[in-house]
Amino acid sequence: MYDEAHERPGVPRPHYADLLAEVRRAGLRELHEQAADWVAVHGVTFAGAPFALDPVPRVLTAAEWRELEAGIVQRVRALNAFVRDVHGPRAIVEAGVVPPALVISADHHEPAMAGMAEHEANPIAIAGLDVVRDAEGRFLVLEDNVRTPSGIAYTVAARQASDVLLPHHPPLRDVARGFDVLGAALRAAAPGDVEDPVVVQVSDGPGNSAWWEHQLVSDRLGIPLVGIDDLEVVDGGLVACVDGEPCRVDVVYRRTNEERLIDGDGRPTALGAVLIEPLRRGLVGCANAFGAGVADDKLAHAYVERMIEFYLGQDPLVRSVPTFDLADRAAREEVLDRIDEMVVKPRAESGGRGVLVGPHASNDDREAVIRAVREDPEGFVAQETVWLSRHPTIVDGRLEPRHVDLRAFAFVTDERVEALPGGLTRVAFDAGALVVNSSQDGGVKDTWVLS
Repeated sequence: MYDEAHERPGVPRPHYADLLAEVRRAGLRELHEQAADWVAVHGVTFAGAPFALDPVPRVLTAAEWRELEAGIVQRVRALNAFVRDVHGPRAIVEAGVVPPALVISADHHEPAMAGMAEHEANPIAIAGLDVVRDAEGRFLVLEDNVRTPSGIAYTVAARQASDVLLPHHPPLRDVARGFDVLGAALRAAAPGDVEDPVVVQVSDGPGNSAWWEHQLVSDRLGIPLVGIDDLEVVDGGLVACVDGEPCRVDVVYRRTNEERLIDGDGRPTALGAVLIEPLRRGLVGCANAFGAGVADDKLAHAYVERMIEFYLGQDPLVRSVPTFDLADRAAREEVLDRIDEMVVKPRAESGGRGVLVGPHASNDDREAVIRAVREDPEGFVAQETVWLSRHPTIVDGRLEPRHVDLRAFAFVTDERVEALPGGLTRVAFDAGALVVNSSQDGGVKDTWVLS
């Protein structure tokens, strides 16, 4: 498997040599403790626990980033086109490029949004793509997140910690401007005739795992942070109660666990009840638009390369991890015959929940998944197992190789898509673990892009 920092055991890659030497000079235990102290002093939390920051950054060369950046921008352009299309003419379905069931059975498809103005421009304002490296070091996209991707504030926090802990680093591409491009993307989500839009961030409050980020984003962008109960419809438009006073709203930045307009029983959700009328009247925009989640459905991932070819007329610059549509009988039988080699994911889950990693699973767990897939093949997808690249990580006072991925961010402003240099590297602290999510004993690293 690919080692991010070493060409071969004991021989660092040229762009890692100085970093690894500085890390060792600083002292591994001392550096680890200083990182934990920095997190505690700044009160950085995720899901109510201290931000799990490993102080050994990941380093990407300028050439590596150029390659990945181009693929991210291309992919987000195609995903935006897909969301617009499936809430409109569905040309990609009519052309037979994707099956109708992909749209119909997608958990976050919003038929109520069909034809709304939100899908005429850019329904995806902020995207977070999970990128991995295979055994040859090639970048691949593991998942696309285009509903409410979190992590931008954590990316900036990781860089601020690096600047303190490892101050003698080389010139790096800046990540702090992520707040600026986020703000621009939010303003661009406003209805077309609004020149100076009022943006509010709608959050679940302290019960949301990314509550710390919600607070920091509102502080940095100067936008009110409100709850669903603070919203009401007045004369067909949206009004928020801010500091006890009514405030007209042009854009809602959705950061709630409620991501649907209409629930499974066909009734408006609490959020949908206050947004449906302003959305239908074209008086408010959402970032990201309701219905955008049809593009990050795990089954949609199997077809993103076809979307790029269909909408953009281009070959994919960064490929997807090979993904199987288990509603297809031939694909299903191949996956079940190779269950010990595959990763099987429930379509409706996130955060690594319910994922079977075949090479690490017990026979009982594999058999249980086989039965579940046979009973509900549309409820699962499968992917080839990618042995994620490894990166030196401080564990018990030693540098140990641990698997990593990259949450890369892209922002859409009118016709422009901009990727934030690097993003947030996520690391699995358990030896051999391939699920790097924070909810599965994972942590994060700063990601340096050399300038």
